[in-house]
Amino acid sequence: ERLAAYMLEGLVARIQSSGLSIYNFLKCTESPSPDILSAMQKLYEICPYIKFAYMAANGAIAEAFRDESKVHIFDFQISQGTQWFSLLQGLANRPGGPPSVRITTVEEKGAQASPVGGMEFVEERLSKLAMSLNVPFEFKCIYSELSKLQADMIELREGEALAVNFNLQLHHLPDESVCVTNPRDRMLRMMKSLNPKVFTMVEQEANTNTSPFFLRFMEALNFYLTIFDSIDVALPRESKDRVNVEEQCLARDIVNVIACEGLERMERHELMGKWRARMMMAGFSPRPLSSHVNNIIANLLESYNSNYILKEEGDALYLGWMNRYLIVASAWQ
Repeated sequence: ERLAAYMLEGLVARIQSSGLSIYNFLKCTESPSPDILSAMQKLYEICPYIKFAYMAANGAIAEAFRDESKVHIFDFQISQGTQWFSLLQGLANRPGGPPSVRITTVEEKGAQASPVGGMEFVEERLSKLAMSLNVPFEFKCIYSELSKLQADMIELREGEALAVNFNLQLHHLPDESVCVTNPRDRMLRMMKSLNPKVFTMVEQEANTNTSPFFLRFMEALNFYLTIFDSIDVALPRESKDRVNVEEQCLARDIVNVIACEGLERMERHELMGKWRARMMMAGFSPRPLSSHVNNIIANLLESYNSNYILKEEGDALYLGWMNRYLIVASAWQ
């Protein structure tokens, strides 16, 4: 019923041409509110989707960095920096001592997804953790519009191994169906020009990019119905936490997929087959994910619910619920 209400809100917004304003309102133009942070944390706890994304990407990066003494991570929109806590801890415990670590991210000034406290807070919390672990650490944020980001803005140093990380972010870039400059493929080619040792990508396994409206509507309905179903076994329907998760983490994306067209539609998911074609056209080749980490993820799912499913296919790892895959992780070089 609540999913139906959000779908209906999207249809009304489409008719009234108010989809983008609702999306921006739900997304909030300021730093995330306590409600949003609480919802994100609760989603992290009750469902394995975010943990899966972090673990799969970090496993591939840790494996690529195994014998490196200097490492550099370019993280496309770092959010609160939480992904890197476990990686820093793992690098700190590496036989022979940790490497020196640099993290670079990019942020648009006044970005709607800006972390609480700004990039200074993210830098401070990561620096404190690295210091406590005796890991040499540097952090830099590049403030640039994504459309104006250039490869030479990302500092590369001799002897450093580079990892590029895109965690549930690439689908926000428009492609050739929206914009003649094709920012999506341009970004992939630019990242390839940096010659990273590993490129990690996690994306939703859905097709809401170029489908005609009715097919997109049905795809969104089926995709989010599956997510709502997985939340249903984790929290009671009357739970305030559950309502908060649905409103803050899912509703805005549903409205945007249904109500918006052209550049106003930010949520443009593609299936792994399409991403694979884009990656290979940009010059990347698949890199196997860490089998050790894949086994850890499989064990993790047992602590959630038996309806979660996991499969390895074509050097990618898929996580789903019952008979529908929802999120896929892959690594490239």
